[in-house]
Amino acid sequence: MSVDLIVRGATVYPGDRPPSVADVAVADGRIEAVAASLAAAEAAEIVDGAGLMLSPGFVDMHAHSALRSFDEPLLEPKIAQGFTTELINPDGLAPAPVAPGRRSERQAYLRGLEGSGPAEWPWSTFAEYLDALAGTRPATTLVPSIGHNSVRDAVMGGDRRAPGRDELRRMQQEVRLGLEAGARTLSFGLLYLPGAYADTDELVALAEVAAEFGAPLVPHIRNEGRDVLVAAGEMIEVARRSGAPLHVSHLKSAADEALIDPLLELLDEASRDVDLSFDQYPYGAGSTVLAALLPAWAQEGGASGTLARLTSAEGRAQIAHDVDYGLPGWENWLGMVGPERVVIANAAPPNEAAAGRTLAELAEERGRAPVDVVFDLLVESQLDVTMLQHYASEQAVRRIAAHRLQLVGSDAIFGAKPHPRLYGTAARFLGRFAIREGLVPVEEAVARLTARAADRLGLRDRGRIEPGLRADLVLVDPERFVDTATYEEPRRYPDGVVGVWVAGRPVWRDGRATGERPGGVVQEPRR
Repeated sequence: MSVDLIVRGATVYPGDRPPSVADVAVADGRIEAVAASLAAAEAAEIVDGAGLMLSPGFVDMHAHSALRSFDEPLLEPKIAQGFTTELINPDGLAPAPVAPGRRSERQAYLRGLEGSGPAEWPWSTFAEYLDALAGTRPATTLVPSIGHNSVRDAVMGGDRRAPGRDELRRMQQEVRLGLEAGARTLSFGLLYLPGAYADTDELVALAEVAAEFGAPLVPHIRNEGRDVLVAAGEMIEVARRSGAPLHVSHLKSAADEALIDPLLELLDEASRDVDLSFDQYPYGAGSTVLAALLPAWAQEGGASGTLARLTSAEGRAQIAHDVDYGLPGWENWLGMVGPERVVIANAAPPNEAAAGRTLAELAEERGRAPVDVVFDLLVESQLDVTMLQHYASEQAVRRIAAHRLQLVGSDAIFGAKPHPRLYGTAARFLGRFAIREGLVPVEEAVARLTARAADRLGLRDRGRIEPGLRADLVLVDPERFVDTATYEEPRRYPDGVVGVWVAGRPVWRDGRATGERPGGVVQEPRR
């Protein structure tokens, strides 16, 4: 046998079975053989895996890489920690479908989370967007979701109202077209606009289309604060009524850690009759756009409407009042965590120097109230500002990470001073929580990062080390594999990553990217 690559003598974690010491051979991008010894085989490259751990490539179940590949197709922070497949367009947010007259508005709204992509978006339909994205030749495989917010915006604009019968049919058709073009899930972002305007019946109507394809619903639920149980219950109801599987995004209890156990019990109970899972980033801080601190009414009309209110004395006064006193059902992040626990992660000119500073620090420095600093940053940087919100203890994070339904999603946003999860998620969960701390067995942690995640997305060609499957592989030194990124120094690659291969081609070796870009974009419907 002559092959392209042999990894000899590694401890192989196949993704769905116990580990064993074996040789793994790769040819033409596929796993050719797995055996105790392939001593007679010849290979163009032989890697000594003795003492090392070989697993399938990791699957990121929540990735904000929908436009990043246009600027940074190597996606180095992802491949450096072993992610070889990423589920994109989470939170109901996607660059397509988009009405031609709404392109600049949607681009402005998505810029903080996803980046800008091309200066002028050349697409309108979801299929056109996927074609353009595939043309960037990303290093990882990007697996698309069809986003409810984008669908609603394309059909209804930013209107705060229920859809008419014809509009609902058109939205269902856009979801169907997205799933036929290759989307593997239907994502919802009930914090973001215009998805926040949808009622439960609207969600069910679109979920019924996803159910036809066996595609999971992937929601950012309506509230992750004090109403988290009600919000999670809403999506469980949507899954039950529609018949679609449910995969909850970045599970957390942001306002009260006493709600974590009831939340997990709710999901356990629902999993008896609903095909259910969730993902989690293994950190106690979140990250999103700074505009998420504003109530939904203040963001009505998209970027232009938001900026108009932020430049109005009346608008500012009403928002400040709502932050102080709250609104029924509103997830008031600034009120929940306080300005000293909100950190600017990235800000467009002229506020680049705000990155890494808390709202409390900026308020003291500028002699302004924290909420006024929020207004100023958003106006001056045209909404292109992201933040970190510190909300949970390490104990709370680990309680959720240990749960049997948990999978792993980085929820990573690129930026000047990003959340450390951009660089450290996989290494923190597998290297720190599993290998070093024993929070979950190593075999279980690998399964969640690989086989179970691939199965959730209907990706039958990867997620396991077995002959015939795609050779997405990660080789790490278990003695050294751990996250090193911190909130103070987030741009640090994990230690102990020996090599990463995508479709049999090396994308990370000797602590750096090789320049290979063999990933691509999934453009086939689930089967």
